[in-house]
Amino acid sequence: MSISPEIEKRLTLLQEKYDAMGQDMISYLDGLLHADFLTYWDYIHLDTLLSLQSPKTPFPDEEIFIMYHQITELYFKLALHECNQIANAENLTAAFFTARIGRINRYFEALTHSFEIMVDGMEKEQFLQFRMSLLPASGFQSGQYRMIEIHATDFINLVIADQREALGSQPIESQFEQIYWKYGATELSTGKKTLTLNQFEKKYAKTFIELGKSVVNTNFNALLQQFQYKGESTKALEDELRQLDVNVNVNWPLCHYKSAVRYLNRDPEDIKATGGTNWQKYLPPRFQRRIFYPSLWSAEQLENWGKAWVEKVISEL
Repeated sequence: MSISPEIEKRLTLLQEKYDAMGQDMISYLDGLLHADFLTYWDYIHLDTLLSLQSPKTPFPDEEIFIMYHQITELYFKLALHECNQIANAENLTAAFFTARIGRINRYFEALTHSFEIMVDGMEKEQFLQFRMSLLPASGFQSGQYRMIEIHATDFINLVIADQREALGSQPIESQFEQIYWKYGATELSTGKKTLTLNQFEKKYAKTFIELGKSVVNTNFNALLQQFQYKGESTKALEDELRQLDVNVNVNWPLCHYKSAVRYLNRDPEDIKATGGTNWQKYLPPRFQRRIFYPSLWSAEQLENWGKAWVEKVISEL
C-alpha cells in the first residue's frame, strides 16, 4: 500500500512533535496500533454515571429528585469552567468575556426552562414522604452555586442588604459573616444556625473566603469596571451581564420558590423546608435584593427588583 502525500505530511509533523519532546515516535505508533477504538459509553463513563443514583427510600420519584440535582451540579460545573476561563485569561478581551458570559446564561436558562421537572414532575405525597429521609441535606448546600456567585460580583454585593454600607470597607472575612444566604438557614423559632448551615460552613467557609480574596480584581463586576475605565465599548457585555443578573438572582430562585410553594406550603402553616431553610424569606428576590451589577440598572429597577417576576409566579400558582 502506498502512503499518500497527506499521510506522509502528517507523519513528518508527528516526527517533529515527538523529536521536540525527546520522545520515540515509533513507540507511540505501536501504542496506537494496539489500542482499541474509543466508544461513546467509555468516553463519558456512562456506566459509572448511571450508577450514581442511590435513593434512600422506596419511593420511585426520589430518583427523579436525585438525578435533577445531579444534572444541576453538572451545569454549575460548566458555569464554573467559564468563570475560571475569564478569571485566568491572559490579555482578556471584551469579546471573549462577553462570549463566556453568554455561555453561562445559556446554562442557567437551560436549568430554568427544565425546572418544571421539579415543580410538576413528582407526586407531592411521594416528595413529602421521601424528603424526611434527606434531613438535614438541602440544595442550599450547593458549594458550586456559591462559587459562581463569588465569581460574578464584588463580595460586598453578596452581603445582606442592610449591612452592605457598614461592611463595605471591611475584610472579606467580616463580610462573609453577614453573607445573605446564612439568613436563609436559621431556625424560625430561635434564630440559631441550622445543622444544614453548620455542615455547609464547616466544609466550604474557608474555600469561599479564599475564592473571594482571589477574585477581588477578576470577578465579573471588577472586570467590567476595568473595561469601562479604559474606555472600551461594553454594550454587548453589559447586556449579557444584565441577563446573568436576572438569570441567577431572579429566575433561578423563583423556580425554587415556585417548587417550594407547590410542595412545602400547607394550610394553615408551612412545612419546614428540607434542612430547615427559611425559604419564605430566602428565595424571593424582593427580600434578598441581591444584585450583581447595580450600576447597570436604573433607580426604579433597583427599587422594584424582582417584584414583577414574583407577582407573575404567584399568579401562576
